[in-house]
Amino acid sequence: MPRASVEDGDRPLPAPREQAQGPLVLEHHVLKSLLGAWALAACSAEETAAVEEHLGGCGPCAEEALRLRDAVGLLHPPESLDLDPALRTRVLQRCLDRRPPRIPVPDWATPYDAETARLDALLQDIGDAEWHAPVRLRWFDGTGPTSRRTTVAGVIAHLLCVDGLVAVALGLDDPLGDGTADGPGPASRTETLWRSAPSPPTRAVRGPWREQSHDLVRTVSFTGGSGSGRLAVSYGDFTLPLHDAMLDRAFECWVHAEDIAEAVDYPYEPPAPRHLHRMIDLAARMLPVVLAGRRQEGLASPARGRHLGVAGDPGRSLRLEIEGLGGGEWLIPLDSPAAEATPEHEVAHVALDGVEFCRLAAGHVPPEEAAAGQLGDREAIRDVLFAAAALSRM
Repeated sequence: MPRASVEDGDRPLPAPREQAQGPLVLEHHVLKSLLGAWALAACSAEETAAVEEHLGGCGPCAEEALRLRDAVGLLHPPESLDLDPALRTRVLQRCLDRRPPRIPVPDWATPYDAETARLDALLQDIGDAEWHAPVRLRWFDGTGPTSRRTTVAGVIAHLLCVDGLVAVALGLDDPLGDGTADGPGPASRTETLWRSAPSPPTRAVRGPWREQSHDLVRTVSFTGGSGSGRLAVSYGDFTLPLHDAMLDRAFECWVHAEDIAEAVDYPYEPPAPRHLHRMIDLAARMLPVVLAGRRQEGLASPARGRHLGVAGDPGRSLRLEIEGLGGGEWLIPLDSPAAEATPEHEVAHVALDGVEFCRLAAGHVPPEEAAAGQLGDREAIRDVLFAAAALSRM
């Protein structure tokens, strides 16, 4: 049988050492030798009490203790309390590896899910006053940079309005609530909300934006599949399939989260590389259409295919090389959006950093300053860089 515990008997429990023996009494040279251990918090409770009582009456030891504590501080530099931006993704991935979700988020919607969650975490950390911090929205209007001044709350109201285009396409409520979703584009919707609000937006806008983002992810998850991703989402003067519209919303969420982080002096990291790659791929796929539109407006050089109008002529192409996060290579057809770009007809090569390319596509970097490396037809390179900047909008 196991030995009986003293608590199981009727005998009284032994008194604590401090009560039984009184405070620990040590000589001066012993207390002085304990100062190093005390500074490292390595003393016992009795030794700590004895040292601290001694420091109250011994000036030389108190000065030495202070120097030792400062030295310990140098051995343990303060670390940032901000969580690793990738921590949420790693935790969720580990959980999902153990137990897959009953209704998974479609792969093409995961960048939007991740970016809205990161922005929401940023908004959780800022105070009431910071919601009114000035933010300047920047974009490229086709010929040059432009901007619009608002606040942190105004930026979230803007995201709420434009995400509402996807919500309407999915049959959810329009945050504007006035049936204007089929007409105005993103800028018009935002201006409508800003004008109709009885006062400048406050942090109260976070609730509707957060609820709408959750509804979007939940709805595409329940209706997920290859068919639903092709549902058309109208942006007013153009449309995108749902899977591309969700990528577009993830991209804008990240860009405006950086705008907010800059306004409130908060660190913010780029998206995960696999998500960044998809955003870059969407921009690369849209470049030929934007380039053709600029050519019609007289803002780009004329098409110069060898046999323009002849079926099967691929025309010229440009190699877009993206380095770093989300990197890869894309062949961009220069003379017709419908042409199939081929390496044999490559006339130029442009190399950019992945994050730098995204900031160019957001209108945050001038086209003239974007390319890290250029080789070949300078006119073609200029047309593509300006077309990338023209992807941006308010």
